[in-house]
Amino acid sequence: MASLYDWKPAFQERLRPYAEQLHENAITPNQVTLAALALAAFEGALLLTWPGAWFPLLLLPVVLFLRLALNAIDGMIARDYGEATKSGKVLNELGDVLADGFLYLPLMAVPGAPETLIALAVLAGIATEFTGVISEAMGGERRYDGPFGKSERAVAFGAAGLLLALGADAGWWFDLLMLVVILLSARTAWNRAAAAVRPI
Repeated sequence: MASLYDWKPAFQERLRPYAEQLHENAITPNQVTLAALALAAFEGALLLTWPGAWFPLLLLPVVLFLRLALNAIDGMIARDYGEATKSGKVLNELGDVLADGFLYLPLMAVPGAPETLIALAVLAGIATEFTGVISEAMGGERRYDGPFGKSERAVAFGAAGLLLALGADAGWWFDLLMLVVILLSARTAWNRAAAAVRPI
């Protein structure tokens, strides 16, 4: 199924000059991955320190965009310059899951936020990524099937942060958004699992 992942090649082309510049300055893919993780941890700390405050919430979609950009750049440096390593692969997968936790779980501290639904949405996101990795562990390729992967989660949570920053109360719309994230993530995990076991 189609997802925002299909736009990744065009997104990467716009970021390629930055990847080239970082490589010329001897920045490794793992360093870029760690920078993305540190950025997520910093934003998560802001959200926890000032729950419901407008500035950390307004910063959330910006940080999510930067995180996606850094995630694309580390992959380009690794592939284009022969710097892909097993440790980098592990760090990349773990970094994605940890960054989701750093960025999304602190929203549970926002007054009126649906704590249980947010936690379930994060767990559902972890399940989709884990299912994608399973395919590769079984000898296939890493699955990125849609309809709701990392990029879509970023859009959903970024939109929530923006609405809260602009003064919206954490009401029914937040509950509904998290339910949609959970259901579409479950569908995505199913699609990736089905693709992983499908005969070649």
